[in-house]
Amino acid sequence: MSPICAGIKRDGGRCTQSVKPGEHYCHHHDLARAGERRRNAAKAGRSKPSSEIRGVKTQLQELTDHVLSGVVERADAAVCGQLLNVKLRALEQERRWREIEELEGRLEAVEGVLKGREKRTSA
Repeated sequence: MSPICAGIKRDGGRCTQSVKPGEHYCHHHDLARAGERRRNAAKAGRSKPSSEIRGVKTQLQELTDHVLSGVVERADAAVCGQLLNVKLRALEQERRWREIEELEGRLEAVEGVLKGREKRTSA
């Protein structure tokens, strides 16, 4: 029988994942794999446009269609377009902050590895 992970789930219960012999934590609870999990999550987040961006694209297309069909006045459409542009800039700023946070986490992990190497070489 395989050993069970020693980690605690978000709901406070014990993790029920099996672990390899000699290991104490599964992939989700192993602190040594936190950076890997963070990088994987960041890659997944960047792999497809957010639903907010898709929504803005849909709104822009509908707005264009309404202007061309005469349902919406050009002046009103211009203001809506400006507001949607502001929203896109805010979404881009948010994406950049997430990317910076990810890079900070990766940098901290690299610094931790380097400090560990320094301790081993100075001992």
